[in-house]
Amino acid sequence: MWFANFFVAGSMTMVLPFISLYIETFGNHSATYVQNWAGWTFAITFVTAFLFSPVWGRVGDLFGRKKILILSGIGMGISIFMMGYVTNVWQLFFLRLFMGIFTGFIGMSQAFISTQTPKEMAGRVMGTLQTGSITGSLMGPLLGGVLADFFGFAETFKWTSVAIFVSALLVFFTKEYKVETQKGEKNRYSSKAVIQHIIRNPILLTVMLISTLVQMAHFSIQPILSLYVSELHGPENLAFFAGIAFSAAGVGNLLMARQWGKIGDQHGYIKTLVVLLLLAGVFYLPGGFVTNMWQLVLVRFALGVTIGGIIPVRIAYIRHEAPVAMQGEVLGYNTSLRFFGNIIGPVMGGLISAYFGFSAVFIITSSLLILSGLILLGAMNRHPKLARDSY
Repeated sequence: MWFANFFVAGSMTMVLPFISLYIETFGNHSATYVQNWAGWTFAITFVTAFLFSPVWGRVGDLFGRKKILILSGIGMGISIFMMGYVTNVWQLFFLRLFMGIFTGFIGMSQAFISTQTPKEMAGRVMGTLQTGSITGSLMGPLLGGVLADFFGFAETFKWTSVAIFVSALLVFFTKEYKVETQKGEKNRYSSKAVIQHIIRNPILLTVMLISTLVQMAHFSIQPILSLYVSELHGPENLAFFAGIAFSAAGVGNLLMARQWGKIGDQHGYIKTLVVLLLLAGVFYLPGGFVTNMWQLVLVRFALGVTIGGIIPVRIAYIRHEAPVAMQGEVLGYNTSLRFFGNIIGPVMGGLISAYFGFSAVFIITSSLLILSGLILLGAMNRHPKLARDSY
């Protein structure tokens, strides 16, 4: 599953740095048109993903997650392959929308591994699993930039789809272990019971809702980052340098993801999440005021060190708070809320940058991360026993 996550994350991020540049090749369009459509095209995948994630999570709980992972890989692979043949922005838009039905491979793989992991080491294990997707995300933009510069955007989409199909094949040869429920624990829950379980735990509900704010912050700059790099660096080898800017966050993420998970196991997931959110907000802000490419790379590296710990610590916390028989659906709702943030974030970033400039995106993003940390800190202080029970 580590290698499957590596290939999926690498493939998905291979095309991210140049979606806006790909749209520019469809005709003679204004910068505002390209920025707005880059945001919408990037976000639309997550509209359908938002709707389908809880469904796949519940199906996985009932019938096994391996089948869902294979289906997800095949669906994404076909969608990305067809993107290499589009001739206008509407075709790209609808293929990205269709791909969203099958997006969520990495989230489902987290549920797949989480349910088979002892609670006391969940943070460390999820951090280790995440290094697979981080390493892929790190190499993907660089490789995508090189391929795009040498072979063109369309061919890069086709090569990307091959790696997705390889991921589905890897899952096919993975064994899914049946997790036995503890004595007295139910082995099946209705969707109503799952939702009630979430609502009755105010810290769990807060952590899941904050997923939306974190993703809004994280994805606000994604579709326009290559345009920002162009402003700082110029047009020469733009796809490659945009790839470096994307990957810088991945380097910091890779170095610390497992360590943050371990810290969460030892000192409490909620306290660790509060620290990570506040630090991420502080490190995001300077990106709006850099004057050259390498300053941006340094800022994104610092951001990656902090924001990379949020996912494994959050998944470990949910693993601790949700019974095994409902974990897939709970994580599905969490993934759905994350995708909701993915919908709003790119559109927000595109609109803000188009009308107020790139710096405004960094200021608002930083504010969202700090706000998330303060909200979780407030929930922790209101319900100290629930916070202490999280490790």
